[in-house]
Amino acid sequence: MSEQYNLQQALIADYDSTWSKNGISGERIAERLGKLSKIGLTSQNGVTRVGFTPLEQQAKELVMEWMKEAGMVVTQDGAGNVVGRIMGLHNELNSIASGSHVDSVPEGGHFDGPLGVIAALEVVESWKEQGYTPLKPYEVYVFTDEEGTRFDGGMTGSRMLTGILDMENQVSLKDSEGLTFEEVLATTGKTIEGFSKAKRDHLGIERFFEVHIEQGKKLEKANLPVGIVKGIAGPSWTEIIFEGKAGHAGNTPMDDRQDALTAAAELFLYIEKAPSMVSTSGVATVGKVQVEPNGSNVIPGKVSLITDIRDIEEYSRDQIVANVVKKAHEIAVTRNMKVSITEKMRTPPVPIDEEMTEIVNGVFDEMNIEKQYLVSGAGHDAMMLGAQIPVAMIFVRSKDGVSHNPAEWSTLTDCTISAHVLKQAIEKSMEVSI
Repeated sequence: MSEQYNLQQALIADYDSTWSKNGISGERIAERLGKLSKIGLTSQNGVTRVGFTPLEQQAKELVMEWMKEAGMVVTQDGAGNVVGRIMGLHNELNSIASGSHVDSVPEGGHFDGPLGVIAALEVVESWKEQGYTPLKPYEVYVFTDEEGTRFDGGMTGSRMLTGILDMENQVSLKDSEGLTFEEVLATTGKTIEGFSKAKRDHLGIERFFEVHIEQGKKLEKANLPVGIVKGIAGPSWTEIIFEGKAGHAGNTPMDDRQDALTAAAELFLYIEKAPSMVSTSGVATVGKVQVEPNGSNVIPGKVSLITDIRDIEEYSRDQIVANVVKKAHEIAVTRNMKVSITEKMRTPPVPIDEEMTEIVNGVFDEMNIEKQYLVSGAGHDAMMLGAQIPVAMIFVRSKDGVSHNPAEWSTLTDCTISAHVLKQAIEKSMEVSI
């Protein structure tokens, strides 16, 4: 662990404190980001706080303490999703909600997820300081396992909450250590039965807002602190396993090999070109590969890989996936080996509701912020809720577009501006349908 790293201090160093106003405190945002950064802090000054681990739960418990101190009623469901709630003047109505997640990828950054949670909670702190009672109930969500690192399928908590998650498939999963999903749940005191009960028949949420770092360079290039998301690309994750024949690297002739890794390599090169054959906005990645037996002098007999394919249009995304699957079968036939293909996750793209965009537009106008519209290539918990209710996302400028990396950075000034935008957007949204 890097004992000397102080995220709070680094954030405060160049903060424009004039943005600490109207109950929003940049100093408090920095303090809370700093405290969360210490849970899973790595020697590279990043964070490893994978979903369904005690570290993720520890981070949630810290947020729950802050929620209670802010006067919220706090619950945690069987999937680990945390909800903090305050009452409004019209408690019979569905809530307006905001939030994100606190899990990370291995050796990740400190802003992806936590900023959205802390900004959502900052809205409550501002109302408390100002003595303001919202028109409707307001909820802050901390969703479980958004990144999906452990079981190769992200947004687990929000998928369970909304009923999108396939429980039959989920319980069949094993992590890289061979632990079943049920065994992993037990490490944080949860059960399959409790996890299943996290599904809601009615969300009880009218609208959902999520603040998130951009994870791209458009806002930085435009020199703007925040932007408005117009749509979220839908990810599709597919596991592809080539099974050839392991053999001695020295004694097996080149013309008598069934090398699973060269088969996978051929597919990798195809995947690099696959999106451009179909779409100008599609992307495809292989970020996880397992080689067996993984010996320097052994021909690989089995290779497992996960493809991550995304696009803002569902038909083009699905065509790219279909092309990759077809190519995998062709490679297996040509190289005389087996291939098995399993879909891990397929989520529809989510367009942002026009009325929600207008609400955020109005806030930008009032704050005299130039509008920059963005498309999110990354998946977010908001897109799970977006299948059932109106959602909006506010992006925050990312230094050099870096994310999922210890170098991930958004200035405290930009983070604080995002909290102001969120607060005003939530207040405006509460006026709708009253």
